[in-house]
Amino acid sequence: MPNEEKFVEAIVDKSVDFSGWYVDVVVKAQLADYGPVKGFMIIRPYGYGLWERMQALLDARFKATGHQNAYFPLLIPESFLAREAEHVAGFAPQVAWVTQGGDEKLEERLAIRPTSEAIIGPMYAKWIDSWRDLPVLINQWCSVLRWEKLTRPFLRTTEFLWQEGHTVHRTEEEAEAEALRMLEVYRDFIETELAIPVIAGRKSEQERFAGALRTYTVEALMADGRALQAGTSHNLGQHFAKVFGITFQDEDGQRKFAYQTSWGVSTRLIGAVVMVHGDDAGLILPPKIAPIQTIVVPIWRKEAERAAVQEAIAQVEAALQGRVRVQSDWSEHTPGWKFNEWELKGVPVRLEVGPRDVAAGQAVVVRRDTRRKEFVPLAELPARLEALLAEIQQNLFAKALAFREANTHTVDSFEEFKAIMEGQRGFIHAHWCGQTSCELAIKEQTGATLRCIPLHQTPEDGQCILCGGKSRERVLFARAY
Repeated sequence: MPNEEKFVEAIVDKSVDFSGWYVDVVVKAQLADYGPVKGFMIIRPYGYGLWERMQALLDARFKATGHQNAYFPLLIPESFLAREAEHVAGFAPQVAWVTQGGDEKLEERLAIRPTSEAIIGPMYAKWIDSWRDLPVLINQWCSVLRWEKLTRPFLRTTEFLWQEGHTVHRTEEEAEAEALRMLEVYRDFIETELAIPVIAGRKSEQERFAGALRTYTVEALMADGRALQAGTSHNLGQHFAKVFGITFQDEDGQRKFAYQTSWGVSTRLIGAVVMVHGDDAGLILPPKIAPIQTIVVPIWRKEAERAAVQEAIAQVEAALQGRVRVQSDWSEHTPGWKFNEWELKGVPVRLEVGPRDVAAGQAVVVRRDTRRKEFVPLAELPARLEALLAEIQQNLFAKALAFREANTHTVDSFEEFKAIMEGQRGFIHAHWCGQTSCELAIKEQTGATLRCIPLHQTPEDGQCILCGGKSRERVLFARAY
């Protein structure tokens, strides 16, 4: 196998072609592949293993905050969707329609869900009658379909997997608290489990979800200086309740419209993990979500050596059971090929066990993030690996945070703003007058969008970066995916 050692040379250099590098890593690390229909991706087992880990960790958080899972239909009658004009207008260009079932043309078109407010709302109207029925705290794990013109695996695909929470409350204050609570769930999940720092904030009126009262977001900075909207949470107010007739009899005997929220994250988070942590050799996975946390590579030359190596590795696997997600690679490839393969797949830790290691009662431990090597006695492996995985998780977050801080700029002139967007890019904190006309003009002239109005910031008087109008706070701009 003479060319095995050059396995990863087919990956484009990250600093030369970031977009090409991203696609190469996604495909060659076997996260996903292209489906036969444009915009539809096939998530391969390794990529789906990542999603399963994310799903389990998020689902535990949802249940801990009192939410339950349910499932609603994929197809939405056009008459249901048409009841909410602003919502429909927001999604109309992306909606796919079913017009025929079997050999019969349908009397009414059916939309393949772009999101589920229009199918969930009528059911809530049916189920809710009294204040005693509230709050309703439901989450759904499913796929949605939005007919995208420009697609990229995980980041923007026609069909994608996600979760969408839909809750109902007595008061606007309760709905607002829920929307912010779930935003905090997302922030904590993304920072703690994915090791990606995010900025939480409120979207502008231009960027808010169609039909929402307020939209909140967590924004992350990718390694190419572009922003990624990592998750959103919406206070829907009474808008959809009035459209779909979601009312309840309150304690005072009056019939009132309910207040709602919706919130969601999707498989684009896998794309975020690739772009934030990956390097020229491929993926670097945070240990908490890695399907395999430790890969064991056996090394032997003679068949007589294999038995002793195999016995030692069996003991290692038994000792790590339930403590570390471990897998051994007994394939016929060379050790060098295996090193490259598992580096490409971003496994946090590699163990090398050969005849000399067996004789010394140790293993060679190599961490993916720094490639630092150490020799660890076999008896100490479980404790050392647990500590090492925690170190790697913390290091990845610290590195991503340092990158974000180094690429976050506070500016007071539009010339400086434009210069940054034409060069290194990144996040920009700048004053904005609150007018949509200025927001759109900034986007037209620089390609940067207003990502959010950060929460919990100290008020600061200033002048709009574009028109010079009064401003009380800085907002966050960036070019985005």
